[in-house]
Amino acid sequence: MLPLFFRRLLHRRYSHHYSTSQPLHLPLVHPIFQIWSANTSLGKTLVSAGLSSSFLLSSSSNKKFLYLKPVQTGFPADSDSRFLFTKLSALSLRRNFPFNLLLSDTVLKSSPSAAKSVLSEKFEVHGEKCRPGMCDLNFSAQSKIMSDKNGKDVICELDCKTLFAWKEAVSPHLAAERESGVVGDNEVVELLGKCLREGLESDRRERMEALCVVETAGGVASPGPSGSLQCDLYRPFRLPGILVGDGRLGGISGTISAYESLKLRGYDVVAIVFEDHGLINEVPLISYLRNRVPVLVLPPIPTDASNDLMEWFDESHDVFNSLKDIMLSAYSERICRLNESAKRAGEVFWWPFTQHNLVPEETVTVIDSRCGENFSVHKVRDNEFITQQFDACASWWTQGPDAILQTELARDMGYTAARFGHVMFPENVYEPALECAELLLQGVGKGWASRTFFSDNGSTAIEIALKMAFRKFSSDHGILLDFFKNNRAEKSVELKVLALKGSYHGDTLGAMEAQAPSPYTGFLQQPWYVGRGLFLDPPTVFMCNSIWNLSSPEWLHAETVELDNTTFSSRDDIFNKHRDKSDLAGIYSSYISHKLSQNPGLKGFDHIGALIIEPVIHAAGGMHMVDPLFQRVLVNECRNHKIPVIFDEVCCGFWRLGVETTTNLLGCVPDIACFAKLLTGGVIPLAVTLASKDVFDSFVGDSKLKALLHGHSYSAHAMGCAAAAKAIKWFKDPQTNPNIISEGRLLKELWDPELVQKISSHSAVRRVVTLGTIFALELEAEGSNAGYGSLYASSLIQKLRQDGVYMRPLGNVIYLMCGPCTSPEVCRQLLIKLHRRLRDFNKVEEKLVSC
Repeated sequence: MLPLFFRRLLHRRYSHHYSTSQPLHLPLVHPIFQIWSANTSLGKTLVSAGLSSSFLLSSSSNKKFLYLKPVQTGFPADSDSRFLFTKLSALSLRRNFPFNLLLSDTVLKSSPSAAKSVLSEKFEVHGEKCRPGMCDLNFSAQSKIMSDKNGKDVICELDCKTLFAWKEAVSPHLAAERESGVVGDNEVVELLGKCLREGLESDRRERMEALCVVETAGGVASPGPSGSLQCDLYRPFRLPGILVGDGRLGGISGTISAYESLKLRGYDVVAIVFEDHGLINEVPLISYLRNRVPVLVLPPIPTDASNDLMEWFDESHDVFNSLKDIMLSAYSERICRLNESAKRAGEVFWWPFTQHNLVPEETVTVIDSRCGENFSVHKVRDNEFITQQFDACASWWTQGPDAILQTELARDMGYTAARFGHVMFPENVYEPALECAELLLQGVGKGWASRTFFSDNGSTAIEIALKMAFRKFSSDHGILLDFFKNNRAEKSVELKVLALKGSYHGDTLGAMEAQAPSPYTGFLQQPWYVGRGLFLDPPTVFMCNSIWNLSSPEWLHAETVELDNTTFSSRDDIFNKHRDKSDLAGIYSSYISHKLSQNPGLKGFDHIGALIIEPVIHAAGGMHMVDPLFQRVLVNECRNHKIPVIFDEVCCGFWRLGVETTTNLLGCVPDIACFAKLLTGGVIPLAVTLASKDVFDSFVGDSKLKALLHGHSYSAHAMGCAAAAKAIKWFKDPQTNPNIISEGRLLKELWDPELVQKISSHSAVRRVVTLGTIFALELEAEGSNAGYGSLYASSLIQKLRQDGVYMRPLGNVIYLMCGPCTSPEVCRQLLIKLHRRLRDFNKVEEKLVSC
């Protein structure tokens, strides 16, 4: 695990990055590559200079080479941008370049000591010396080499920029600290993005070909100015890379390590290039890479400091031409893939929960990558670019990692795959599965669960839970004993569930039978559906006009007792256990008891064999918050009738609702609980069904036929268990999750209360629900505009995607979902964008009505 200092810095970096006014915008109209190195002093700047000469000096048309050096130490004695500036000028004269050449070298910001070295007696800005922090240096040198030959109308341009410079020639994090010039990662990312946009998008209008390289400092994993590794610092851009390897003794290992560090973080490396030291390092590298990546070898670099390197650049000319061609080809192939993806997807995919006739090609979201909570999305408007969209669906309710945890999970899963591959689970034990099971029982199952049953997804976890519950019920009520006594092979009883209308427990056939009729269970979706249960209509709570309200179902309206406490002064009041003594608790108890007394045993074989609930939030059912008092009373009534209780925490578990498990919200525990989605941090499928000792014991016996005969080939797969163990520990540790409060039991409030109330009072909004990582609202709609099949929210969703917020509606219900580590400021910005678009949405609807 990273040291605490680095983790805190990186948490600040990624949370602050999204909270900027504009999402990251990476132009694709021209190729951009990042120059990496296996270590320092291996020749990155020589490679950049060689590429600039290959691109510009072989030209017969207008071209621009943009060189960006985000981080420079040892300045001004050492300046990589100035090196390019001077060498290209010399090379152009040496080669009698027949066209006009414009060269510029600019240093944008520097530490006070570096600024003083450059400006000397002029080191006063507006009459005051630079204070601690980075100075706006804007030091620039320019040169023109004009042609008097036939090519005088052709202009080639070298534009070199150093973004941040420090005087001391040490690692950037040390220089920044020593020179009082600390720079946050978000500052580096924002300024780099600005320079890329300004340096490349204007050239499209001028019809000038361009190539850009962004050169790093030191090695792949060398620290940046804040202390974060550079391979993490630049990850939001995910620029394709050129890796400058090491041709020296020991260089094979260093080059492979650097390559794997980049691949682990999702970078594409299009070529490796290194200096020839006579050791033929390229042979083992090519063997290791299996020809996936070209390896190029440069001639030995003169060691004499007085050598101007002109002859070396001439000797290296063909290598740099080959490297340039590889880069341009990789760029063209990437653009082609991005442009074709939506069309190809529409021809071969069958998307879930999607009516394909309603998805034109231009609305398909082409996702190039993900960094933490943000998609990097390919867009084509006036020109092509990559932009960030905050994943407000939490990739369908599974996602939790920020960028740091994403890398940690990738590392742990890679290690586990290399160590275990896959091994079968029955009667075996291996470290990741054992650690995961123990963490679950010590965490979400603490105080009630004794066993962990692994499966592959939430729906199958529910199927397993139903089997467990029905066995426990049969054992407790003598049905199992009767079965064995009469040696029956056929079913002797009909077991059903007690469940709530609006709940959703998965797509498999058994799980669907355990939920009330809905668009998901109708004849069009599941012709076998019967609905094997008693389905109660639960009271729900919501915010409207800044007030939390109780929504009463029909049966509650019919009560002759006048209800009190139907509004709440705060959300905390809804969960207050003092409500257990209220008149409403008695009404709930009487209603449930009456329903149970009407049902089991009336026909001699028809029994309620299990209670299954989604605690607190019915997610797929429309993001309804069920009154926790009702669910608590329901659990207690089922206890009185010896009906096993199942909590379906597939969606709402693991901090989704602000607590690790919803038992902390309801104040009661189940006999069986199901978890998935956030269990692994959302990066790989895994599910578990936890069970109490009594449930487990109902399967124990001398015959294998009495065991739970259920399982999956990938049960407890090692990679999933390793990811789960990492995520479980990460989310609850205040050192890795800054949102943890109250001794690791709660998340801080993520959604700004004032903005939540403001949105709840909007005329276009019927209700709002906010809890933990979820903010949801239902738009006011009637008729075909309401319900799951509605397209009413489509225009609003598209506008929010333009604002950098990726959302997907549930009919006329829309929601924002973040991760347990998301900063409250990020959530505040999401609400601001939503509120602004709601105002516009309302104006459009009013105009349509008036027409």
